[in-house]
Amino acid sequence: QVQLVESGGGLVQAGGSLRLSCAASGIILRINSMGWYRQAPGKQRELVASITTGGSTNCADSVKGRFTISRDNTKNTVYLQMNSLKPEDTAVYYCNLDVLTATLTKLSSWGQGTQVTVSS
Repeated sequence: QVQLVESGGGLVQAGGSLRLSCAASGIILRINSMGWYRQAPGKQRELVASITTGGSTNCADSVKGRFTISRDNTKNTVYLQMNSLKPEDTAVYYCNLDVLTATLTKLSSWGQGTQVTVSS
């Protein structure tokens, strides 16, 4: 019912920047919270940043001051601007959206993941 398409990952040198996007499509009535998670090899998936419908944001301590999450409700899209990237930011990044469909079904939808690799 809902499809998420992520883009923007890639290889970057330490200190560089990347911008991730996650666009949702389908029969969507409303998207509540949106978030970005990441999972490095051998580690558990962790929350990187989240944003509410009203625009309130929350970021993990490890990325505060470097990453910014934002959303465009007209495009059903969430973004993650990543600056001053560090090798420890290397991971697969996933978006997660809490969606209310037109059939009043609540879904927690995940993107397919996009690889971010930061070289030292």
